[in-house]
Amino acid sequence: MFSLKDKHAVVTGAGSGIGKAVALLLAQQGATVYVADINEEQANETVKEIVLVGGQALAKVADVSDQEKTTTLFTSLPKLDILVNSAGVSHIGTAESTSEADFDRLYKVNVKGVYNCLHAAIPQLKKNGGGVIVNVCSIAATVGIPDRFAYSMTKGAVYSMTLSVAKDYLKDQIRCNCISPARVHTPFVDGFLKKNYPGKEAEMFEKLSKTQPIGRMAKPVEVATLILYLCSDEASFITGCDYPIDGGFTKLNN
Repeated sequence: MFSLKDKHAVVTGAGSGIGKAVALLLAQQGATVYVADINEEQANETVKEIVLVGGQALAKVADVSDQEKTTTLFTSLPKLDILVNSAGVSHIGTAESTSEADFDRLYKVNVKGVYNCLHAAIPQLKKNGGGVIVNVCSIAATVGIPDRFAYSMTKGAVYSMTLSVAKDYLKDQIRCNCISPARVHTPFVDGFLKKNYPGKEAEMFEKLSKTQPIGRMAKPVEVATLILYLCSDEASFITGCDYPIDGGFTKLNN
């Protein structure tokens, strides 16, 4: 089950965090993975880890906010079966405290970046006779999270784009779904705590972990496993869906 043998997959933001975990797992299941990240060093590190365990991968330096460069990336591929849109940036702030520059920065990567990848990948998937798209959304798309104004806006857009693409490309055998994690323990979380709570990292980590009813943050590989399922032929009847992976956050946080 969940074999991706002979499949070719692009994973954006695959240099770290969720994207890296996805790239490693898809490769483990037999896919040739194009590790796309703006950070060339991190992309190469992910490829190195994949190759070390016998997987197949190539690094692709990618600024998803640039349409021309994104299109060039996708048209250079010999084949495309799977796209995982994982690249993203975050921001802390309300509508009042969010600057125009920060709002535009989040829009460029989290919204336009997803659009650019969809715009470039869909013609390749159609040419291939179909395929799978998984967008990394967030519970912030559908639940009010304090101080996440711009981030929530972008993830709401990702959710809507997922439904639209799923509807528009049914006839082309392209499935499109999204997943909505709550807090996931990634290097971003560690960096955020170090920057904002120096000396209190462990205390704040515990506090953030407890906001999930399950009592901890998700591991990147747990999120990657759900994405693997949605990319596999075992999920061939699933499209136009959002899957919370949130330790009970959206339904059990009373």
